[in-house]
Amino acid sequence: MSNEVRNLEPKEMWNCFADLNAVPRPSKKEEKVIEFVKNFGESLNLETYVDEVGNIIIKKPATPGMENRKTVAIQSHIDMVHQKNADTEFDFDTQGIEMFVDGDWVKAKGTTLGADNGIGAASIMALLASKDIAHPALEGLFTIDEETGMTGAMGLKGGLLDAEIMLNLDTEDDHELTIGCAGGVDVTGEGSYDQESLAGERIGLELTIKGLSGGHSGMEIHLGKGNANKLMNRLLYALDSEFDIRISSIDGGGLRNAIPRESVAVLSILASEKEELEEEIVALAELIIEEHDTTDPEMEVLIQPVDLPAQVLSKDFQFKLLRAVYALPNGIYRMSPDMEGLVQTSNNVARVQVAEGNYSIQCLTRSSVDSEKVDLALNIQASMEMLGADTSLDGDYPGWAPKPEADIVKLMDDLYEKQFGHKADVNACHAGLECGILGTNYPEMEMISFGPNIRGAHSPDEKVQISSVQKYWPFLLETLKNIPLR
Repeated sequence: MSNEVRNLEPKEMWNCFADLNAVPRPSKKEEKVIEFVKNFGESLNLETYVDEVGNIIIKKPATPGMENRKTVAIQSHIDMVHQKNADTEFDFDTQGIEMFVDGDWVKAKGTTLGADNGIGAASIMALLASKDIAHPALEGLFTIDEETGMTGAMGLKGGLLDAEIMLNLDTEDDHELTIGCAGGVDVTGEGSYDQESLAGERIGLELTIKGLSGGHSGMEIHLGKGNANKLMNRLLYALDSEFDIRISSIDGGGLRNAIPRESVAVLSILASEKEELEEEIVALAELIIEEHDTTDPEMEVLIQPVDLPAQVLSKDFQFKLLRAVYALPNGIYRMSPDMEGLVQTSNNVARVQVAEGNYSIQCLTRSSVDSEKVDLALNIQASMEMLGADTSLDGDYPGWAPKPEADIVKLMDDLYEKQFGHKADVNACHAGLECGILGTNYPEMEMISFGPNIRGAHSPDEKVQISSVQKYWPFLLETLKNIPLR
């Protein structure tokens, strides 16, 4: 299947993408891909350096006639979100991504594709390996762990790069030039709870919500997609109000930056209430599915019998848990009053895990206004503390303040209009890009982000558009050819 991808144009870039996708590269487990990129740079006899956190910098001199242009850093992250469908057998730690071509799109078989940000990384590799592309001096910067903490960008020290301009290749709409982004913070609540054993005529029941669209919790938070954790809690709260249900476990969501697609809860119920309870679940499910028919057309709510659980949550903790999760804000918190259509602040209730006397609730709070980000995070923290959770705010990273008058913005805006006959959408985004963090140690560096059309990032529906890559690639080359003089 990768041969099908390798034959696409531009071949030099798609071949680099196929090579990269053959290497396992989960966030925080990047040892193999770090070695792969390092060997790639050294095989080209280019200056290659791995810093103390694992970022790779590969420097390539300017092509003849371009020596007097400003040095350009081209940056992408090499880790990827690892998500798969529940019925897909796949080991992300050992297997390469299985890609295929579907019309105008490259997709993966039941897993994330890694186009975020593998297309960007492959573009840098293709430029570094090129022999006939005009460009100024280049510094390829491959950062690690962007998806689960941005620790690569945070660990990059000042003085390692000489560039005056940075092209970040991590945007997912080919008509956009991004010049600003949101910051974020991880909010976590954890703790333990008392369990009970129940007597009487009871049976076990498993309740599953699956088939939601999921997606990127920053770039797609404005689309109103269903959150499996919030929907499961809504069901359990309603059932708890009418029936004698006791929760044994809840397992919903996954990574903080992915909108949760699935949640599973195991219950102990009275045998005498089974029929009426299942009828109520079906009725509630029909309402929820109808509400999300546009955003999550494949949603399912399933009921099946299971062995009676030996232990359940104490009645008091169950009462508090359902109300605490209900109180957590999810989705858009505030739109920007200054930039039309921009989500300013949001929260993703990413993970709810309750089992065997321990629980964890994980959120990712984003905002382009730092003070508002902190305020919402404290709001969430307070809700968790009412449950009795030990809470923490970790992985705080800054936003990226737009500089629309920067020379690189003006250059690329003009080039885009000349090349495609219409204006680019110069904007800020609600996702977390590394530019804000990198700019703390390189404050004078001009930065801009762009890339081809990628849809469904952070979900198994991820895909990258072939024709969009074929639009983006010559735009990248034209930009490099027109970098201004020093």
